Formats: sequence, structure tokens, C-alpha cells
Amino acid sequence: MSVTTTPTPWNIRDRTFAWGSRTYIMGILNVTPDSFSDGGQFDTVDRAVEQARHLVHNGTDIVDIGGQSTRPGSESISREEELNRVIPVIEAIRADGDATLRQAVISVDTTRSAVARAAVKAGADVVNDISGGTYDRAMLSTVADLGVHVILMHLRGTPATMQQHTDYQDLIGDIYEFLERRIEDAIAVGVKPSRIAIDPGIGFAKTHPQNIEILRNLAKFRGLDSPLLVGPSRKSFIGGILDQPDAQKRVWGTAAACCAAIAGGADILRVHDGAEMYDVCRVADAIWRSA
Repeated sequence: MSVTTTPTPWNIRDRTFAWGSRTYIMGILNVTPDSFSDGGQFDTVDRAVEQARHLVHNGTDIVDIGGQSTRPGSESISREEELNRVIPVIEAIRADGDATLRQAVISVDTTRSAVARAAVKAGADVVNDISGGTYDRAMLSTVADLGVHVILMHLRGTPATMQQHTDYQDLIGDIYEFLERRIEDAIAVGVKPSRIAIDPGIGFAKTHPQNIEILRNLAKFRGLDSPLLVGPSRKSFIGGILDQPDAQKRVWGTAAACCAAIAGGADILRVHDGAEMYDVCRVADAIWRSA
């Protein structure tokens, strides 16, 4: 593992993501009927746009739009259905009369290169691929061709099968090596190293204890010299700790996990409750990022 350096800032639209200066918030916008926590809440264009508006006016730095549920056990939808869910929302945001919303940084949560290309054409700025570019062999070269930023996540199997693939020889080492290879593969096809972020994939092919182990060891991923995204929001390991089956009632548990992630050096937190986690980040940053 290499010596840690501060990743190169990202310049997207009218803003700069200066890694290390503060924690950035990625607000989740699932335009799906079946996501584990908020499925069906934002599955029309109007409701999705209003949620995006709420997020960007309450401290969210990136709006992450996804049309394919990746909850454990979920099955894949068709490319056409994913496009029909995602593209109209991006187009509506870019055409909105609210200047703050219209200029929001948008990421598209997809594993399909065709969806990534269409989303960027519609106005997306970042590709967030939970498979790290492994599901679609054209994804990394598509990202390179588009010249956009990309987030590469660790995952084993598919959302339908991933919880059958939690046997690791060395959890942190195995995730590190996977992400290191994905970064190398992305660079090999032309993605600029400064445009790559990584995500250890909390909740994806991980047991509850393994998720906690990742949070305790986040600093080790700094050796990859890429911005670090962590997505603990409302996840089942929090529900297990709290004995809380209702994902929407895991906000305080999510806040604790976010604090742990910030203490471990996370650059971006992917969350459902943007306004609440904005306050959490401000206080946690004052504690852990102050000189």
C-alpha cells in the first residue's frame, strides 16, 4: 500500500471539490418502485425533481440518480426501463426554473455504459458504478470517452446473489486489491486518475460485522490516492444494531456511521437524509478536520 497523498480536486460545473477540506454529501435519489428504503417515493418525474430540489437546497453537493434497485435480492430491469426512469428526471432538473437545482452536480447510479452515455448527454456529470465497471465491459472506456468523473465500488456477485459471497480471506486487503485493479483498468483505457473515486461497498456482499470492520479501517483505503466515498445510509447493519426493521427510522444510526466514516477519512457520504447529515458533517468536520 502506497504513501497517502491528498487526491486532486474535482472541478465540476461551477464548483470545486477540494478533498480533505470538508465532507461532501451525495444525496440519494432513487427513481425506482422497489428500493430498500424509499422505493416508490420518487418514481415520478415531478416527485423526483422536488426531492432533488429539497436535497440541493439543504446542503447536498451531488444528486445521485438511480433507476435500478440494488437492494439485496433485487433483480435486474431492462436497459430500456432504466433509461425511461432516469433520463427524464435528469432532463427535467437541467430545464428547471430554479437556478440552484438546474446547476446541481448530478451523478448517475448505473452499471450500464449505454445508460451512462445517455445520462451524460442529458446532463449528468459523474458515473457511479456499483460494479466498479465489471458488469459492462464497455463502461470504463465509455467513461474515458465521455471525459467524466467515475466512482468505482467494490462488489461481489450481483445484488440478487451478493450476500452469498461474503467469505473473504482478508476483508480489507481483498477490497483494497479489487479497487486497485479497477483503478488500473480504468487508467489503462484512458480514464484520468484524477477523475476516479472509490467506494468500499458497505452493505454489498458484506455481513454486518464486516461492514463495521470496514468503517474501522477506512483510513487504509487512503493509500489508493483517490477520493473515498462511503455509503452507510439506512443500511441493514444499522438496523441490526438498533433492532430497527424500518429503514426510514435509522437516521440517528446513520448519523453515527457517518461520523465514523468522517473520522476514518471519507471524502463523500452517500445518504438519503441530506439535510440531517449536512448538520452531522459540519460538526464532525469541525472535530476531525480542524487544524
